[in-house]
Amino acid sequence: MKKPIQISASTLVSSLGKGRIAHLEKLKKAQTGLTQDVLSFKTKLSAYYGEVAHCDQVQIPDYLSDFDCRNHQLAWLALTTDNFNQAVQKVIKKRGAQRIGLAVGTSTSGILSTEEVLAYKAQHGHFYSDYNYEKTHRMDALAEFCAQALAIEGPRLIISTACSSSAKVFATASRWLDADLVDAVVVGGVDTLCLTTIHGFNSLKLISSEITKPLDQNRNGINIGEAGGFMLLEPAQEPDKIQLTGFSETSDAYHISTPHPDGEGAKQAMLNALKMAQLKPHQINYLNLHGTGTPSNDLAEAKAVNAVFNPTLPLHSSTKGFTGHTLGAAGITEAIFCQWALEQQFVPANLNLQQLDPALMLNPVTQTTPALLQHCLTNSFGFGGNNACLIFSKESQ
Repeated sequence: MKKPIQISASTLVSSLGKGRIAHLEKLKKAQTGLTQDVLSFKTKLSAYYGEVAHCDQVQIPDYLSDFDCRNHQLAWLALTTDNFNQAVQKVIKKRGAQRIGLAVGTSTSGILSTEEVLAYKAQHGHFYSDYNYEKTHRMDALAEFCAQALAIEGPRLIISTACSSSAKVFATASRWLDADLVDAVVVGGVDTLCLTTIHGFNSLKLISSEITKPLDQNRNGINIGEAGGFMLLEPAQEPDKIQLTGFSETSDAYHISTPHPDGEGAKQAMLNALKMAQLKPHQINYLNLHGTGTPSNDLAEAKAVNAVFNPTLPLHSSTKGFTGHTLGAAGITEAIFCQWALEQQFVPANLNLQQLDPALMLNPVTQTTPALLQHCLTNSFGFGGNNACLIFSKESQ
């Protein structure tokens, strides 16, 4: 990264609510967005979920009707929240649509539409007539939808590396800016609830029937959530804007779903990001843990964190207790949480922690608390050992 990159605008919709004000209220009051069972469609699994209320009722404009699916309904809701679309249009007017890039992440795209049409075919013997795989389920559908919705004509890319997808988009944006391919990049991620992830993770015995308890000695799995978030990134020019100052991507290549037991790739990702940001470990004020709530993931990450930060760990917490694990949208969700933490000077709570696991050697923040923050680091680790680490910074006053 040749120079820092500023966050010019951002937007987020999750089970905590729509937009900045709704999220900050829940984060500061330490109120979860997780609820029992899914209301939008039927599953065979009773558990807690981070469901976006009334997502299936969002109206996509007629000119985008071919893209109509739950994933794009959530994307549209996020793009039109907190004046994000307007901020992008201002940059397009100034720079030109061809000088704006788009890099977004998702793990399953609009697969729920395919699940529904297959269920319909099983009952009726044929697909219904308006099913459109290319515009809903195909992996690049989200990027095409967002590009058309925002009228962006620059390079666009979809990243699907499981739970690190929408963290890795920041690295792509930085490379494009460094290469002078673009003047600004919209980054983000959208993942919505679907049967494939719900029952797929359950088949791996990773779903908890209880509310998720990251870092707890009795943690027993994840709660799946959904979210859609975006940031508008530009070369740093306004000192009051939060900046991306470091990032790193590593790959364990250890196991298709299990992290390296000692968190080797995670450790290297954090060290590389610190090196890029020209920071020492003790200069990180808040660490947003990936913290999924599964026994192996939390333990592997804890080993990596202790290897990097001991003897003085920064304030740290997992925010999965607020939103659930939003999979391909986890990176952008928690990047925005770090942005708000720096702007508002607070650390969000590690919810639902009842009995700390001594094997982790961590001491997470259990109540949302004010804090003096200048540098925040956030981790996103996906299946296959796809690790991403981001550092966001606030200029000292």
